Amino acid sequence: MEADKAPMRVDAETAIILREAYHKIEALFRSDHYGLYDYVRVVAGKIAHVDAFYVGFLQGSSRVRYPYGYDDGQYVNPDTHIFGPDGPTAWLLKHRQTYRFAYDNGFALHAGVPVGDAGRRSEDAVTVPIFRPSKDGPDQLFGMLSMQSYTPRSYDDNAVRAFEWLCEVVERVLTREGEDREALRRLPAGDIGPNLLTSDHVMEYLTHRVASIREIAAEALDEPDVSTAVHRHLERIVDAAEHIQSELIEMLMETDEGPERRFTSLTKAQQGVALLLADGLDNDQLAAELGVSLNTVKTHLSAILRKYGFRHRAQVADDVRKYLAR
Repeated sequence: MEADKAPMRVDAETAIILREAYHKIEALFRSDHYGLYDYVRVVAGKIAHVDAFYVGFLQGSSRVRYPYGYDDGQYVNPDTHIFGPDGPTAWLLKHRQTYRFAYDNGFALHAGVPVGDAGRRSEDAVTVPIFRPSKDGPDQLFGMLSMQSYTPRSYDDNAVRAFEWLCEVVERVLTREGEDREALRRLPAGDIGPNLLTSDHVMEYLTHRVASIREIAAEALDEPDVSTAVHRHLERIVDAAEHIQSELIEMLMETDEGPERRFTSLTKAQQGVALLLADGLDNDQLAAELGVSLNTVKTHLSAILRKYGFRHRAQVADDVRKYLAR
């Protein structure tokens, strides 16, 4: 926590749990988001009763993506939902503070999409906003952590303060990663090329993760005491994983190679200009950013338009964005 903040008012047992959690998170979960969320859920369960737990992130103007959730000890499949005007996401956007069930007797909670078992209603909940620092104006709300219980009055002030503290630690981990990516993005494109997440990266990640599942199942097949039924199921897992790996690679072959081919036809200097075009910079801004004259900028733009075969810079910008998101 920041040095100028007053000491947090939690009981001694909770403080010990949080201190241990802080050191483990710092040491183990810098780039393992699933492990981070899973561990925070476990820590929250040491402080108060947690039946349902989820992590959500805002995307666009109306979507929330849920990469991690648990309900009554069962993993909830990741999902995406459009949020409405009365649910917890809308409440957080309006009030920019922690939501507690007692504030409205659960109205906002129950107006949203239920987590896990839709047939059960949570009787207490704490949903903590996650903010991202903003250069201009207030910090940006971009996510939330929610703890819920099927038992009324599960979360007292001590539990709420502890949950908020845990959320701040998660927020700090995610913010540092974003700052690291931004630092890398600012390096000249001619030195390292675009450093953005692309479909190639996603496919490569999925291929390797599926391969690890296949290897685990293959190792289990070699165990001497595997029953016939289990052996059959493991063989199906291995077969399905092999199919997925093959299909993922072939899916990459179907992607449009035009944006990549056009971008790589440019010189390094022209690529730098094209990347800035994708950011929406005008000629004066391009000249200032690159430290060159307006005539040099116009020369680069003419060459880029000729190589792309386009008439307008906006078409080039759209094509470059397609390449970066490939």
